[in-house]
Amino acid sequence: MEFPFYDAPNTATIICCHVMNGEEPILFVSHDEDDGMWQFLCGKTHETDAARLVSLKFVFELDNSIGTLADMPCGYYATREKQGGIWVIRKY
Repeated sequence: MEFPFYDAPNTATIICCHVMNGEEPILFVSHDEDDGMWQFLCGKTHETDAARLVSLKFVFELDNSIGTLADMPCGYYATREKQGGIWVIRKY
């Protein structure tokens, strides 16, 4: 699948350590309204030190299903119940 985001592939994003280590799938994605930053998390509660900074391309290569969220506007978030599940998009 071709990189579908309008943001550059090297755009900095936040990913949690559980997703980064392959322990958990991405179940929560936010596109922050205040700064436009993307966050890709497992859906569990985290402390700040669980966050990792990686490129958007890295996350897309990890799980290309996030490509379906490429047009999600700032101020929205998406959740799904399991990997491969349908993303449900909501406004904050």
